Amino acid sequence: MGIITLGLVTSGYLSTFKVPIWVVLICAGMIVLGTSVGGWKLIRTLGAKFYRIHPLDGFCTQISSALVILSAALFGGLVSTTQVVSASIMGVGSAERANKVRWGVAKEIALVWLVTIPATALVGMLLYQLVSLIFH
Repeated sequence: MGIITLGLVTSGYLSTFKVPIWVVLICAGMIVLGTSVGGWKLIRTLGAKFYRIHPLDGFCTQISSALVILSAALFGGLVSTTQVVSASIMGVGSAERANKVRWGVAKEIALVWLVTIPATALVGMLLYQLVSLIFH
C-alpha cells in the first residue's frame, strides 16, 4: 500500500501521502486472492517443509517476526512479511540445531525471492504498457 501510494504521490495523482481506501481494498483483495490460491502450500512449506515447527518454535518465530516488522514500520523500512517469517523460522531452527533446517528448501525459497523481483518488474512494465494503450 505504501509503495502504491508513494507512486501516486510522486506522479502527482495525490497531493499528500495518505493511503486511499481503494488502495487498501485492492491490496486486501490481492492478499485474499493470493492466500486462497497458494496459501496452503505456503503454510505447509513454512510450517513443516524446511523446519518442523513446534508450538514454542511458532511462538518465538511470531514474536521475532512481529518485532522486525513493527521496527521496520516505525522506521519507515520496507519488508516482506513472508521473508521475515521465513528467516525467523530458519533462525529458530538453527538455534535448536543447524542441521535440523532443510537448507536445500531454504535455498529454493531464496532463489524464488531473487526471481520474484525482476519478474514483478516485468509484469509491472507490461501492465503499464497495457494501461497506457487503453487510456491514452
